[in-house]
Amino acid sequence: VDLIAAHVLPYWEFVPMEDSGEFVLERAKDLRKLFPKKPLLLSEVGWPSNGRTRGGAEADQAEQAIYLRTLVNSLNAKGYNYFVIEAFDQPWKASEEGSVGAYWGVYNLDRQPKFAFEGPVVAIPQWRLLAIASVVMGLLALALMLIDGSALRQRGRTFLTFVAFVGGSALVWIGYDYSQQYSTWFSLTVGGLLGIGALGVFIVLLTEAHELAETAWTRTRRRPFLPVLTDTAYRPKVSIHVPCYNEPPEMVKQTLDALAALDYPDYEVIIIDNNTKDPKVWEPVQAYCEQLGPRFRFFHVAPLEGFKGGALNYILPHTAPDAEVIAVIDSDYCVNRNWLKHMVPHFSDPKIAVVQSPQDYRDGDESTFKKLCYAEYKGFFHIGMVTRNDRDAIIQHGTMTMIRRSVMDELKWADWTICEDAELGLRVFEKGYSAAYAHESFGRGLMPDTFIDYKKQRFRWAYGAIQIMKGHARALFRGEGSQLTRGQRYHFIAGWLPWIADGLNIFFTIGALLWSAAMIIVPNRVDPPLMIFAIPPLALFFFKFGKIMFLYRKAVGVDLARSFQAAIAGLALSHTIAKAVLYGTFTKTIPFFRTPKMASNHGILVALAEAREEVFVMLLLWGAAIGIGFAQDIGNADVKFWVATLLVQSLPYLAALLMALLSSLPKPAEKEVAQAA
Repeated sequence: VDLIAAHVLPYWEFVPMEDSGEFVLERAKDLRKLFPKKPLLLSEVGWPSNGRTRGGAEADQAEQAIYLRTLVNSLNAKGYNYFVIEAFDQPWKASEEGSVGAYWGVYNLDRQPKFAFEGPVVAIPQWRLLAIASVVMGLLALALMLIDGSALRQRGRTFLTFVAFVGGSALVWIGYDYSQQYSTWFSLTVGGLLGIGALGVFIVLLTEAHELAETAWTRTRRRPFLPVLTDTAYRPKVSIHVPCYNEPPEMVKQTLDALAALDYPDYEVIIIDNNTKDPKVWEPVQAYCEQLGPRFRFFHVAPLEGFKGGALNYILPHTAPDAEVIAVIDSDYCVNRNWLKHMVPHFSDPKIAVVQSPQDYRDGDESTFKKLCYAEYKGFFHIGMVTRNDRDAIIQHGTMTMIRRSVMDELKWADWTICEDAELGLRVFEKGYSAAYAHESFGRGLMPDTFIDYKKQRFRWAYGAIQIMKGHARALFRGEGSQLTRGQRYHFIAGWLPWIADGLNIFFTIGALLWSAAMIIVPNRVDPPLMIFAIPPLALFFFKFGKIMFLYRKAVGVDLARSFQAAIAGLALSHTIAKAVLYGTFTKTIPFFRTPKMASNHGILVALAEAREEVFVMLLLWGAAIGIGFAQDIGNADVKFWVATLLVQSLPYLAALLMALLSSLPKPAEKEVAQAA
């Protein structure tokens, strides 16, 4: 041959930029030694300005500038002939070499130099503009979070400042980083979706941070509604409504016994059993009400439309005419004898239309499954409801609730939503009334016994939330036709945003699986996604997990183990909530389904069937991670990050499997029976 020509490209050899110049010179030396009589041409030397990191080789504009300016001087000094690859960027190469193939030019596609050929190398020439944009974003977010933030201690303000500026800077960085890519119709579409998703994550993060700060670092609670422990002359008549449907008679009898023992002078109890078909279920309850005396009245109606709300509306005309307060409890709740005596006096304030006590449970230590459920339930009632009460924006829930009779007659229960309790509470606020929330528990019920029932209950809550947001959109988002305050509108929207985020996360999971499949099928053409795609959902996941671990210890008063249990139980519901949000978005209504109580446990195979969707998605994510490990270079930092992202994304589905298996374990009593047999 007449000439020895060689491409020497350290980037493809995983060589870090700081070692790359020496690498090129060593290869050139080797070639001269092998072919001392032949002229040598380094036919390609260069470095990409954008793309994936390969080992220690980072594709970056500053790295390109330092590499070329240093290498050219060295090659000139030693008398080598060379070609720099390349003059101009060539985006068409991305289809052959991955995204990095488009960025080897010294000049960009518009024929503009990418870096200064002399003088200091500035990694991000637009850094001043980006810094200003970050500050503006952070200040806007902080200003919104500190509206009505006078009760926050300095630690809370500092925390919110940190979150606002980190989040704002992250948004600006994501936008800048994506803007450095050459655009196609596909990249513009994906970039638009990425921008919307990142902004949505930022908003959810701000609301989560705001709740954390107002829970942990508030000087004093603004509306501390404490039980009335002193005697008071205000003792209006109360009508207690107990809706039933196909409930175990012995369980309902326990509820009635607790109501019969109430320490209150004037009240009645109305039990409405709607649509229970088997007389052996409802007739014993009817007979027991007759034993308890005239204070207890029983109604069995079938057929009756409207689900729970329809049943409660049915007995409104049968309520004692002189009753001034209507109370509602579920048929599994055993109330404290002081419930009415300590809570009804709040109605002496004419502005109060709803008085609410927390839901609580008496079977939290019955099994490991229920321990996890109980830990998860406590967060809403001891964190979310407490901060919401400060701005008179609690969620009314359909047990342990009391409503002023005149307001109940005016508004009635809605029959178009499966969460008629929360919807009624919102209409109460829209009419300009107020609500009181007591932190102390006055009644304890039973939790779902199986994972499928636990999921159904949360599905109903999340689906109902979307129904309510759609039905009250004008009042919530625009303030039209209601007397809702800004604080009330904020809490109703912000309180349901995390559920909406779970719904959108399904699309991220689907996209991640499709992209991973392409990485496995055509590994030489499809690179891992840019890190900026994975950072927003991962940031939200870890922030929410950390928030649970911190607030459950500080506000709920449980230890680290119980905090972790709450996080596991909450994660296990992510897929269910996501489905409910999507169903709620695209449908108007679904049939109401009750949460069975005192159900028997079942075997492992049934439990696995209850979590089959979650297990299927989990296996897909694990399979994608394993497949990428074989098809791609696992030493690549971007590949490692993407595999880690897939594994983190699988954690909620793994938590669902764990909860399903725990729910299949026999209860202690069942174990004793089995051993005796």
